Amino acid sequence: MSYFFEYRGITKTYPGVKALEDVSFGVRRGAVHGLMGENGAGKSTLIRILSGDQQANAGAILIDGAEQKFASVRDASDNGVMVVHQELQLVPDLTVAENLCLGRFPSRAGFVSRRRMIADVQAVLDDYGINVDAGARVSALPLGARQMVEVAKAAMVKARVIALDEPTSSLSSRESEVLFRMIARLKAQGTVILYVSHRMDEIFQLCDSMTVLRDGRLAAHHDSLEGVTRAQIVSEMVGREISDIWNWRARPLGEERLVVDGLAGAKLSIPGSFTARKGEILGFFGLIGAGRSELMRLIYGADPARTGRVMLEGDSYTATDPRQSIRRGIAYCSEDRKHDGILNGRSVEENITISARRLWSKGGFLRPGREAEVAEEQIRQLRVRTPSRFQDIANLSGGNQQKVILGRWLAEAGLRVLIVDEPTRGIDVGAKSEIYDLLYKLAEQGMTILVVSSELPEVMGICDRVLVMCQHRISAEFTRDTFSEQALLAAALPDGQNHSTAA
Repeated sequence: MSYFFEYRGITKTYPGVKALEDVSFGVRRGAVHGLMGENGAGKSTLIRILSGDQQANAGAILIDGAEQKFASVRDASDNGVMVVHQELQLVPDLTVAENLCLGRFPSRAGFVSRRRMIADVQAVLDDYGINVDAGARVSALPLGARQMVEVAKAAMVKARVIALDEPTSSLSSRESEVLFRMIARLKAQGTVILYVSHRMDEIFQLCDSMTVLRDGRLAAHHDSLEGVTRAQIVSEMVGREISDIWNWRARPLGEERLVVDGLAGAKLSIPGSFTARKGEILGFFGLIGAGRSELMRLIYGADPARTGRVMLEGDSYTATDPRQSIRRGIAYCSEDRKHDGILNGRSVEENITISARRLWSKGGFLRPGREAEVAEEQIRQLRVRTPSRFQDIANLSGGNQQKVILGRWLAEAGLRVLIVDEPTRGIDVGAKSEIYDLLYKLAEQGMTILVVSSELPEVMGICDRVLVMCQHRISAEFTRDTFSEQALLAAALPDGQNHSTAA
């Protein structure tokens, strides 16, 4: 079979770990090729090598029969290769147009033509159905819109090969539909698209062929998905069968622990109220922009509340500072790992212990031995894939970074409420199962867990009760015996006109 794009014998070694070993596969011209595997399987490393950001220790990349050696990201881009990473690479203080034209600004008489730049970019955005203002500053855009801008950037340069790493992880269903239409157009133009995703439905909907990696090696390659089953792919990914990744289990719920009463702020216009019990996993479902994250940030004190209050086991307070919430036993894992979660450039150990250092420091001095002990305990408990606790967290996969953030809060003493916002965004099926199991264990110990998720199967699969938000309002409540995909989705849609409570 003739391939337009090929990896041949790609091997990549980091100090203490072999990320890729002799990986080879090819993709036909104009095909969408799925790339799957557990977190840490080597997917991100493989596309970083393609982007020119990293160099392989051995092996080659071939495009249209010619071997390619990219010395940098710019070199790869100049040769028709673009990579859209899960952790976005946009410059937040520049406009959308400036980001899309970086290194290629239209000029006139030696000066940048801003009017032409904005007009050209806006034409591309409009053509692809991306509802974003080309003159808007990127920092002002929601996460989903930024993701679409990244994809538009790849489409603008008319790339021969485009790699998309978890492109729908921050997108609403409507934005995902726009993305899928873009992919269909690029495919029709003969572009090779490498599609990295943990969402099985997307793989079967979009992809013509697929490769599975496991532990840095080729686990399976399918030139066609005809006859391939979801169970088969999961088994190829994890080396074992996982029949039910949710594995929900009932537990006795205690008394009310958290009462949120009329909480509103600058980014949440309609006051929100709800209660949560000890040992309960309470889900918050809704479309992106529905106000779920904004409500969580008010509870945590990351954003100031204008009205309302929070009661924690009868103690009423208004959080004004995350430190205050942490000391009260409330922790928050943000949906944006890169911006709000990890300490980039610091070790796994530091990322785990940074919040809880006050618990064991003496006289303002740190205790390295105790820090090492806590870090090793969380790495072991959460099965974090890292060569050592000294590894830079930036070198870990997204799923392992998420585990480290969870480990940070589990190192805290007296944690009573854990808020997890999109806890499995960009995480493989095996790691998802591990994180769900951890949440169940914490709930069984009496912890109250608030789960914000855009994935309907996830909230229905792991939660005891679900609150649906629509346009900054809690529009409906569902207990587990009343869960229905149709009903939850109807409550989440602005035109659903469903603002009743079902219990």
